[in-house]
Amino acid sequence: MSGARADRRPSGALEAEIMAVLWGADEPMTASAVRSALTPGLAYKTVLTVLGRLHTKGMLERERVGRAHAYRPRRESAQTSAERMKIALDRGHDRAAVLQRFVQTLDPADETALRALLASTE
Repeated sequence: MSGARADRRPSGALEAEIMAVLWGADEPMTASAVRSALTPGLAYKTVLTVLGRLHTKGMLERERVGRAHAYRPRRESAQTSAERMKIALDRGHDRAAVLQRFVQTLDPADETALRALLASTE
């Protein structure tokens, strides 16, 4: 290996895990509560750092709770995913080709749902 640790997460994976925990929560969560919901062995400071980065990126709101902060997502999961899909589409040089490839990767149920959504907007 070229110096990378074998157990290292792919880039953005921990952010995604933390966002999934927060989207699944009924109320804002502290770093300690988020850490408890994640894979055991993760350092508190690591979770706190990622929460801070997500807040700086505008993905989380935070409020003071005693000496800590409690975090909650600014947007729902579906909205965030849709924004990422739009960014990916905008990066392609041939939008029609990107959309065609995307549709080709859908399972039949998702393709049916997409067709129904498109038909309902006409």
